Amino acid sequence: MAPKLPESVEELRAAGNQSFRNGQFAEAATLYSRALRALQAQGSLDPEKESVLYSNRAACHLKDGNCTDCIKDCTSALALVPFGMKPLLRRASAYEALEKYSLAYVDYMTVLQINDSVTSALEGSSRMTRALMDSFGPEWRLKLPSIPLVPVSVQKRWKCLPSENHKETAESKSKETAAAKSRVPSAGDVERAKVLKEEGNELVKKGNHKQAIEKYSESLWFSNLESATYSNRALCHLVLKQYKEAVQDCTEALKLDGKNVKAFYRRAQAYKALKDYKSSFADINSLLQIEPRNGPAQKLRQEVNRSLK
Repeated sequence: MAPKLPESVEELRAAGNQSFRNGQFAEAATLYSRALRALQAQGSLDPEKESVLYSNRAACHLKDGNCTDCIKDCTSALALVPFGMKPLLRRASAYEALEKYSLAYVDYMTVLQINDSVTSALEGSSRMTRALMDSFGPEWRLKLPSIPLVPVSVQKRWKCLPSENHKETAESKSKETAAAKSRVPSAGDVERAKVLKEEGNELVKKGNHKQAIEKYSESLWFSNLESATYSNRALCHLVLKQYKEAVQDCTEALKLDGKNVKAFYRRAQAYKALKDYKSSFADINSLLQIEPRNGPAQKLRQEVNRSLK
């Protein structure tokens, strides 16, 4: 007896997923198309489900080198559910393959607003930066379309996803960090890192701390040898109340420069916010050994000392 052919939207989607895993991308695309038609024929509005099907079909097009249809499907997916990471990443890859580097850069940077530790987006934005600098020179940013501002609600929605997603992201961030540390920056990379760091500094002055984090992260991808870039990014994390991230960046800064006073001070602030008063007190003491008359550090030590009692 012949196996029953899939008919429901869920059955068709599952069959498409299996075909995709088997490397049968054209067959998977056909199944996703049937699922889309079945869903649309039901007449019930389910934008999440429809968006996923468009995004899945886009992945098939991308695997088969059909970048134009990949972009169309990703755009349809994003029209239904804005700021979906998978369609953004797939569309960015398709734009990159078509050498539409400005559009690819915008999509990669949009993903990094949602989650700044997605390795493929970090690497993609770095590749696009190099390509755009080669094409347009130092003024390349003036050639960019505007990058959409991702609402805070979207970022919070991502943080509420199942723990498997966060585990995957943690692993990605670890790989990204290891990859960055293994790179030996060229003179050009160091110069690009310097420019991006200065752009981050300007954003801090304007109070745009989240965008500044993106600039500092880009800078560190090109060259992770400057202590100040880490301590500057730590300041942004502090302002955004991302205290664990601030501690991590200050620790990296101090590995590069054991006398980075700002790193000691900001890590002490972060530890205080995390109620790790002993670590905070230790950092303040280390700072005051370098700068005994540092007024803000003396004041912070008094505050922390009260919490220790």
